[in-house]
Amino acid sequence: MIKSGLFLLFALAVGSVSAQKTTITVAAYPAVDEIVKAALPEWQKRHPNVEVKVVGREYADHHTAMTTALATSTGLPDVMAVEYGYLGRFSQSGGLEDLDKAPFNAKEQASKIVPFAMAQGRTAANGQTAMPTDIGPGAMFYRNDLLQKANVGEADLTQSWESFLQSGQKIKNTSGAYLVAHARDVKDIVIRTGIPEGQGVYFDAQGKSVIASSPRFKQGFEMAQKIRQQGLDAKLNAWSNEWGESLKRGNVATQMMGAWLGGHLQNWLAPNTAGLWRSTVLPERIATSWGGTFYGIPKNAKNKDLAWDLIKHLTLHRGQQQMAFEKFNAFPALLEAQSGAFFEQPVAFLGGQKARSEWKRTAAQIKPTMVFKNDAVAEEIVNAELDLVLTKGKSVEQALKDADKLVQRRASRG
Repeated sequence: MIKSGLFLLFALAVGSVSAQKTTITVAAYPAVDEIVKAALPEWQKRHPNVEVKVVGREYADHHTAMTTALATSTGLPDVMAVEYGYLGRFSQSGGLEDLDKAPFNAKEQASKIVPFAMAQGRTAANGQTAMPTDIGPGAMFYRNDLLQKANVGEADLTQSWESFLQSGQKIKNTSGAYLVAHARDVKDIVIRTGIPEGQGVYFDAQGKSVIASSPRFKQGFEMAQKIRQQGLDAKLNAWSNEWGESLKRGNVATQMMGAWLGGHLQNWLAPNTAGLWRSTVLPERIATSWGGTFYGIPKNAKNKDLAWDLIKHLTLHRGQQQMAFEKFNAFPALLEAQSGAFFEQPVAFLGGQKARSEWKRTAAQIKPTMVFKNDAVAEEIVNAELDLVLTKGKSVEQALKDADKLVQRRASRG
């Protein structure tokens, strides 16, 4: 009897250990990996026997590793984080599950998410390959102290591109500060303006390059050229050490990026500048997105049910989405999470400005655009041609023709 009891206890112990051995893997990059870790205690209340291994790599290393994993079907996670810039490549690789299909049925949740972000995660060939978790409503951060010194108002920056340039001249004349870090930043905004439905930044619905034919690119190149010719950009690449120093020292008056930049400025880029910055809309009140994070499930993942359950917790749980925004500045893609006291609170770093409500209004105005496999390649080629315009005097017309030809050639190769 004693032996039987001991055997039963042993069997129960072994069964308990076995039940605790289910492990799923999430591959992510900073600070998405920290957001996932912060979400796990709540999620694991419903899954006490599931261990979640979060593999965090630096931004570029993560996407390189995931590209290899999808191509070789080795080292695949159960949940894969994808940043917007890589979304087209990953979505059209054929390696991610269509989350609209059973048992996922993401289409039943689509109305809960901002429409443009759901559209970004969808392709005609492969369906809804990724669920958005955070978005980057476009915003312009500016140094209020530099504007005051130059007698420039916020409306002068936003009224039109011409008034934006005129403001830059006043700022430079009074303080010596540059209007923007790099002329390329303005081009990046202009080419994302007025994209027809069903098209992407660089390609039409059929995957043909629109670089030479779209007025967006001509205007963007010409605006960047004016900025360089007028000496209004510091010629600094974003995320370089020199760029970071310019933000700390007030050498650059404005920086256009996603709303998440405010958190970066506060937490690590320029914490000593608290109270000097403000946020406003982009020139001409352009509503566009700048980055964003998505979660996908590889077709060869081993624990798809658990992976989908975790993704739903990360993307469709109001409390989780708001926590990610409050602690990590990840602006929620979930519409239900875009409300509450936090949105109305003044942001001390931005001089007490209630900036979050403005970001919310911008997010509501952003139109859906499509992503394509060769978006990253097209961006690289366009930027290379713009550099020739800015540094070598190449004509805008020729640069756009050459970029269009090269992008179309690369795209046709697949």
